[in-house]
Amino acid sequence: MRQNAGRNLGLLAGAFLLAACDATVPPASGPSGAARPPQPPAVAPDTEPSEASQALAVYYQRLETDLRSQGLLRTDAGGHDTPFGARDLARNFELIAFFDEYERGAGLRASSGRPVPMRRWTEPVRVSVEFGPSVDPDRRQADERSVRAYAARLSRASQHPISLDASRPNMHILFYGEDDAEGLAQRARQLVPGISSGALSVFRTLPRQIHCFVMAFSGGGIDSNVYRQAIVVIRDEHPDLLRQSCIHEEMAQGLGLANDTPRARPSIFNDDDEFALLTRHDELLLKMLYDPRLSPGMTLDKARPIIAQMAEELLGGAS
Repeated sequence: MRQNAGRNLGLLAGAFLLAACDATVPPASGPSGAARPPQPPAVAPDTEPSEASQALAVYYQRLETDLRSQGLLRTDAGGHDTPFGARDLARNFELIAFFDEYERGAGLRASSGRPVPMRRWTEPVRVSVEFGPSVDPDRRQADERSVRAYAARLSRASQHPISLDASRPNMHILFYGEDDAEGLAQRARQLVPGISSGALSVFRTLPRQIHCFVMAFSGGGIDSNVYRQAIVVIRDEHPDLLRQSCIHEEMAQGLGLANDTPRARPSIFNDDDEFALLTRHDELLLKMLYDPRLSPGMTLDKARPIIAQMAEELLGGAS
C-alpha cells in the first residue's frame, strides 16, 4: 500500500492504496486464451461531470500540489542523495517480492506479515487500456500513449514480453471516473469470472483515499504462484502527475512486486510518496524478479543466496 507521506496534510492523508491480491483464474477455453469480454461503449461523454466527480478532481489536484510543494512526487530516477548498494537492493527485493500488503483473495484485509512464495508471470503480458464512458476522448489518447510507452519500458527492464495487445489481453488497465463507478464491479466480474467476493468488494466501494490499485490473479494448483490475469484501476479525476504515478506503480506491482516497504529508496515501492515514477532501483528489482535463476513458487529461504548474488552482479559488489 502506498500512502501519503505528508501526514500533516490532515484530510489529504492517505494518497495511495494499492491492492495486490490473488484469486484463482479459470483455465482458458482455447489455445489462444479466453474470449475477450465485451468492453464498455467507447463514446464521448455527453454530460458534465457530476458534483461528486468535480469535488474529487479538486481534492486530487490540491493533494498533488501539496505533495510537490514538500519536494515529494519526484520525477527523477534517484541520484547522489539516494545511494544504495548491493545489500540494500537484495534486502529491498526480499521485502517487496516475498511479502504481501494484503491477504490473498481477502480484499483489503492486511496480510499476516509472513513471507510468501515468489509470484510472477510466465506468459507474455498483453496489456489492454479501456475507459469508462465519462472519460474525455482527448484524455483517452494521452493515457493509451502513456501506457504503451511504459509497457515497453517495463519489458526492457524485466526482459519479459510486455506490450499492448487488445486482442488477447491479460492485464487490463481501467481508467474509470466517479460517474462510472457503478459499472466497475460488473466489469471486474466480466474480466475475471472466478473473482472472489472479497476481491470484488474493492471494486464496489472506492473511498477517495484509494487512488488506484492492482489485483493480480493466479492460476490454480501447481500454477498458484503464476499470474494469469491482472486488473489495474485508475481514477479519471487525477491530475497529470498522480495519474502517471498510478500507471507506474500499479503496472509494476502487477508484475509481481506486490509489497511496499519504508526501507526502499529511491523507489515507488514505498509509502512515503517521495518518488512518483519508476526509478533505476526499481528497474533492477524487475530485472531480478524475472531472472531465470528464480522461479514462481520459490521460497525466500531458497531464493536468498541467489538474490544476494544477483544484487552483487548488478551493482559490482557494492555494499
